[in-house]
Amino acid sequence: MAAVIQAKERQDTTRSETKQIRAAGRVPAVVYGKDKDPITVSVDSMDLLKKVRDEGRNAVFSLEVEGGKSLEAMLYDYQTDVIKNDLTHVDFYLVDMSTEVDVEVSVNIEGESKGEKEGGVMQQTMHMLNVRATPRNIPEDITIDANELEIGDSVTVGDLKSGKNFELLDDEDTTIVTVLPPQQEDVPEVGEEGTSEEDAEPEVINEKSEDEEEEK
Repeated sequence: MAAVIQAKERQDTTRSETKQIRAAGRVPAVVYGKDKDPITVSVDSMDLLKKVRDEGRNAVFSLEVEGGKSLEAMLYDYQTDVIKNDLTHVDFYLVDMSTEVDVEVSVNIEGESKGEKEGGVMQQTMHMLNVRATPRNIPEDITIDANELEIGDSVTVGDLKSGKNFELLDDEDTTIVTVLPPQQEDVPEVGEEGTSEEDAEPEVINEKSEDEEEEK
């Protein structure tokens, strides 16, 4: 069952009205939909943040608009105040539960690899993956078990394709995580800077100067 968010439809979209909405702890929002006219509403800012935190960024919400209108929608985009970090505007997108949508899903690496236990370094090069699925089948995150990875092993997008009820849209050859060899310290070679005094050319002690030779 979709989490419910109470919404108030707003007809007045002037700057002064929008300012009052924000001052009351609410955030102005627009609900878009394919072949649908956009609907302007406002929602409680704290309630929205709590629901997104509890349900996830890609959850489907039931927007209960005053007057009896119920809208199934996903959080599409949002803007924040760069100084206060408060929500300033939210975009929702109406969804059909039988129609696929494209979203971003976070990647979660679990476990300590064999390679790390041997001194290797785990490097994650992708933290988000592009996913296509019906709203009910969107995963909360994509988990990769790293326990069996050895030094030199890697996991690509193609390794995650099999047996899923969603489609990964990124290139199959793209590396998500790899285990790098231990980092080695550079050892200076002979002749390079840092050569010790013991390796310097020995001084000739008994060599006579040209002046001494001439005195003879």
